[in-house]
Amino acid sequence: MNQQIQELYNKASKQTRLIIGLMSGTSMDGLDIALCKVSGSGLETTIDVVAFKTANFTNQFRADIKAIFSKKEVDLQLVCLMNEHIANTHARLINEALQEWGYKNGDIDFIASHGQTIFHAPQSLHQLKHFPNGTLQIGDADHIAVKTGIITLSDFRQKHLAAGGEGAPLAVYGDYLIFSKAKEDRVMLNIGGIANFTYLPASLNASEIFSTDVGPGNTLMDQYMQKHYNRFYDDDGTIGLSGTLNLDLLSALLACDFFSAKFPKTTGPELFNLDYLQKAQVQSKTEGLSTADVMATLCQFSAETIASAIIKCFGSRAGVKIFMSGGGMHNPLLVENLKQMLPDATFLTTSDLGINPDAKEAVLFAVLANETLCGKPINFGERKGVPAVCMGKISLP
Repeated sequence: MNQQIQELYNKASKQTRLIIGLMSGTSMDGLDIALCKVSGSGLETTIDVVAFKTANFTNQFRADIKAIFSKKEVDLQLVCLMNEHIANTHARLINEALQEWGYKNGDIDFIASHGQTIFHAPQSLHQLKHFPNGTLQIGDADHIAVKTGIITLSDFRQKHLAAGGEGAPLAVYGDYLIFSKAKEDRVMLNIGGIANFTYLPASLNASEIFSTDVGPGNTLMDQYMQKHYNRFYDDDGTIGLSGTLNLDLLSALLACDFFSAKFPKTTGPELFNLDYLQKAQVQSKTEGLSTADVMATLCQFSAETIASAIIKCFGSRAGVKIFMSGGGMHNPLLVENLKQMLPDATFLTTSDLGINPDAKEAVLFAVLANETLCGKPINFGERKGVPAVCMGKISLP
């Protein structure tokens, strides 16, 4: 047997595994690195986040990603080069984090790398009947494996596509394993660039679970802040809080077929971007609106799409427990808007369940990798969009 395959087998057979989960989202503020101690698999999974940090990207690196991000027409040579450049950068940041935390690379069993999404194209978005669902994450895992010396799992979304899913959201798999609790209905709400939630029934019946994207979380607000304020996001909702909601613009923003589509569904900044906002402003004749008023309206737009989706599932007086994660939970205006629209819901964060909410997505990919190595596919029933698969390609050092 090849020595590296033997090592893969030996590490997967360990009672407890050290797995690094990586996540780089649409905000591109940095690489989330979560060092997790994982035991068991399936509903017997136990996970402890040993260390976590968000390793910042340089402005130039961020600009290089933006040059190929969420665009139909890009420089193909740059896409090719960035596949390697992103991986090399992520590997360097991992090595630096391990040194900072006092770990040797040989102490780590596996890396679970989400990669950097540069385009997400479900059929509902591209509308090309003779093409399948598509998504593309770059940051080649062979480079990460070689430069860290650690077995790396990556490209999780491709197996989901191959098995009939849309490549997103994948949170349902990890949410079910980590956060399900008997006799308590839970909604795991992640407000990242795109907002999504997973419903976890008190029955623990996997066939009753579902997860769906609901619309823009931070992506429109972040894009607008970057263009008009040269800031990555609206820190503490300061700009939005200083503005006034414009109902005409809000109505135009909500006039999109995506919101009436059935669950589960997926979307991305390929739809919800500054062009989308511009068209809504033209339609509503609000081009002269102040930037603060636009931000206040975009924040309400995100809150309305999230709340409407939850109400559609659980009713207007839904008394569910909502556990938040993602950057949007740090925006006080967005959270207050949600609380006003869902007055009977209880809003908590995943820190109340023992997981740092900023680390949650990186942790989820560590869990997905653990299932591929040690678990088995979860059967979510016959519903579209949640195939029973284990995900992640394996790259040896």
